[in-house]
Amino acid sequence: MSEQKKSQKRAVSEKLITKIDPFSWVEQYFKVSPDCRHVAYGALEKKGWFMVIDGKHGEKYDALLQGTPVFSADGKRVVYGVVKDNKWFVVVDGKESKHYYDDIGINMPVFSPDGKRLAYDARRGNNRFVVVNGKEEKHYDNIGKDTITFSPDSKRLAYGAREGLKWFVVVDGKEEKHYDDIGKGSLTFSPDSKRLAYEARLGKKQLVVVDEKEEKHYDDIGSIPLFSPDSSHLAYVALEGSKQFVVVDGKEGKHYDGILQGTPIFSPDSKRVAYGALKGNKWFVVVDGEEEKHYDAIGTTLIFSPDSKQLAYGAQEGLKWFVVIDGKEEKHYDGILRGTPVFSPDSKRVAYGALEGNKWFLVVDGEEEKHYDAIGTTLIFSPDSRRVAYDAQEGTKWFMVVDGKHENQYDTIITHEGVKITFDSPDSLHYLASRDTSIYLVEETITYE
Repeated sequence: MSEQKKSQKRAVSEKLITKIDPFSWVEQYFKVSPDCRHVAYGALEKKGWFMVIDGKHGEKYDALLQGTPVFSADGKRVVYGVVKDNKWFVVVDGKESKHYYDDIGINMPVFSPDGKRLAYDARRGNNRFVVVNGKEEKHYDNIGKDTITFSPDSKRLAYGAREGLKWFVVVDGKEEKHYDDIGKGSLTFSPDSKRLAYEARLGKKQLVVVDEKEEKHYDDIGSIPLFSPDSSHLAYVALEGSKQFVVVDGKEGKHYDGILQGTPIFSPDSKRVAYGALKGNKWFVVVDGEEEKHYDAIGTTLIFSPDSKQLAYGAQEGLKWFVVIDGKEEKHYDGILRGTPVFSPDSKRVAYGALEGNKWFLVVDGEEEKHYDAIGTTLIFSPDSRRVAYDAQEGTKWFMVVDGKHENQYDTIITHEGVKITFDSPDSLHYLASRDTSIYLVEETITYE
């Protein structure tokens, strides 16, 4: 007998993380840690601004830096920027850093992936510089916005800087070639941390620089450079005249009227490339250089299976949406949920959200589950691929559905800025949820009788 047909038992525990004061909290400063176990938010009272982290109130300040707080990847550290007595500084793990009279924060504070290093920019007079673990790097006329980037192994640091009219990238303290501009947010380390790519401008032409070598110059670069998982390949979108195309390892693909945002993508084994393209008024997916069927629209979620053998995406024909898996169309619906389809870790299963009329539901392995007023974007398979979990809404209440069943109801299942539920094992998961003004860490264990 399958687990779904047995009697499901759910052991649910709730731990109060924080209570929010609705009269003082400021929503724009609300953040959830990546591990979905901690919550921080900014608040304002007559005596000043302060940060509340897991229910503990910090010191009061004259202002908080927008975009903060920022958690480390493991959720154990948190930083935020403040102003006090006309001095700017960051507060790291509750401790104040060096004060600056001018300002901080063209870039948000950035933790290295291992959480051991912290970098942010500051200004003194006419000079701006990067501060790493409290130590100031070389001073420049400016630091590029959204350019401070750590390598995946946390050992390397790169950012854009300007001297006079010229911009350049600084990597581990070394200045690279000077350009007229450096693309904001374009600095990208390869997964093995050995390579670096970024967008630059010379005159009216845009180009990608890889390992300090310039690629061909174009009218524009339309995407952030993307390394393959094995670090050996690089892809991006380029524009020449009115045509867009994908460039892989310096080789141009076919020119089209448009390239789908968020593509191209590499397969997990780095051997395949896929992207959405526009020709006339029809969209289609190009896989390994071959065009698939043309549609009225293509969804923004293209995904390879973990074993790299399958490709799935949403497509629209007329008023109907459907999922396409390896070129085969699934059942047609009124809509397909953003962020889906999703493959299971073993690549054998596929799930996605679908809309019929005003009801949303999950389709798992071609079978429709219960219909709800809404379903969220937290859809996830368990590590062993047996279970599917997602958040759903009925009336005014939200709840977590696992294997088609749910337990406790909440005002909200918190998925702030892409934070998702987490499976801790094949039979246990955790997430954050709110009821009234309280936020809880909810942990569930699933068994069957």
